[in-house]
Amino acid sequence: MYRVLLVDDDPHILDTNERFLRRKGYEVIRSGDAESALEIASSAALDAIVLDVDLPGLDGVSACRRLREVSRVPVIFLSAYNRDDDRIRGLLAGGDDYLGKPYSLTELELRLRLRIERRLHVEIADVLRFDDLEIDLGLREVRYQGRAADFSVLEFDLLAFLARHPGQVFSYEQLYDRVWRSPINKSLHNLQMCIARVRQKLELLCPERHYIETIRRKGYRFSADRTEA
Repeated sequence: MYRVLLVDDDPHILDTNERFLRRKGYEVIRSGDAESALEIASSAALDAIVLDVDLPGLDGVSACRRLREVSRVPVIFLSAYNRDDDRIRGLLAGGDDYLGKPYSLTELELRLRLRIERRLHVEIADVLRFDDLEIDLGLREVRYQGRAADFSVLEFDLLAFLARHPGQVFSYEQLYDRVWRSPINKSLHNLQMCIARVRQKLELLCPERHYIETIRRKGYRFSADRTEA
């Protein structure tokens, strides 16, 4: 099941899009403005965002620029304006696709699925590389400048999941749902300890880099370009 955030200030459009996508098997989160959408995107694991351009306050194009500072989640713009310059603005801001209103719900779902699956195909590449750090998904091995470190099955799964979504923050609940898959009230301390071991092993392997970042009251994220000051 793919999780999609719908952002539009028109409740009728939100209702219509949500009903259609739910029938197609999507999990849908909705927001009526860009500010709350950015809050959701900073803490929720999303597969795509459908973003209206004309929003009250912060507009969709500006919101996409801010989103691109922390996430590469696919963004499909919706707009009543279908001019070439509006499309170019959206794409230059980091958008992946652009649909003019009115649009076909079938086409919207197709474009969503193609963008999501294209991104997932990239994410399941055999080796994730971040400068000299290599996370080999096939061999389940973590290497840095030719040296390898020993990670348990769960430690590797947590690291690989975070590394597939660099810059995106994941809460304890999301990590349980996506990786740990056990009741959170029974194993919160175990998850914290596991993250601590992953961080410790990474820092022993590459002491000049700090890849796992704790975001206070929100969770963890993989920061691909953090170095020691």
